[in-house]
Amino acid sequence: MPKELKKAFGYMRTSSATNVGEDKDSDKRQRAAIEAFAKRNGYELVDVFYDAAVSGADPIDTRPGFLRLLAAAKTPHGGATTPPPAAGDDTPHAPPSKKYILVESPDRFARDLIVQLTGHDLLKAHGIELIPTTAPDFFIADTPTAVMVRQIMGSIAEFQRANLVAQLAGARARKKELTGRCEGRKPISATYPEAASLAKRLRRKKPKGGVMSLRAISAELAAQGHLNERGAPFNPRAVLEMVNS
Repeated sequence: MPKELKKAFGYMRTSSATNVGEDKDSDKRQRAAIEAFAKRNGYELVDVFYDAAVSGADPIDTRPGFLRLLAAAKTPHGGATTPPPAAGDDTPHAPPSKKYILVESPDRFARDLIVQLTGHDLLKAHGIELIPTTAPDFFIADTPTAVMVRQIMGSIAEFQRANLVAQLAGARARKKELTGRCEGRKPISATYPEAASLAKRLRRKKPKGGVMSLRAISAELAAQGHLNERGAPFNPRAVLEMVNS
């Protein structure tokens, strides 16, 4: 089996618009570092993406260049030009390669620590490994600081979820106090008010000293054009709910 190829994408970012342009060297320096690292370490550089004048504190999912990179990296063959093997082809092929993103340094990916960690976790969830050329193990090593930040982020997320649940529960309670109901499906009398009103009047009629049966009420409703959402007569249970509403 041939050795697995290491497909990699390059990512470059420059914060200030004053550092962007033909006469500037930020992108050229970053590209040179990425290409040199890829060559030394056996990576096939598929493409390089660049976010010009994008702050290092911006979340990665708001960056146009990085979103294009992520879309390319998530394709089945990682943007490689070699097509997948044809059906019935028994020739040995290397397994689909893992995806890598090379950046010059951690701060080229993001300057904010939380953005670094959340961005790295997002890439990891997609099976993509992020490697800074100046510190290849930066995102792999679980330093005490990284562990602490992830724990704080998890606690904040849990608090936000619990707070949202409490707010929604309070809103439902207030609505129920005002209207008498809040959750569950709407009563049939609210969905079909005219049919419910007619069903009550029919029920109050007492043919031969009795009450009109639920099936008879359903038939009369249908005769007067009152049908359920499927265009069929209401079943007796629905009619009972109408007359008791």
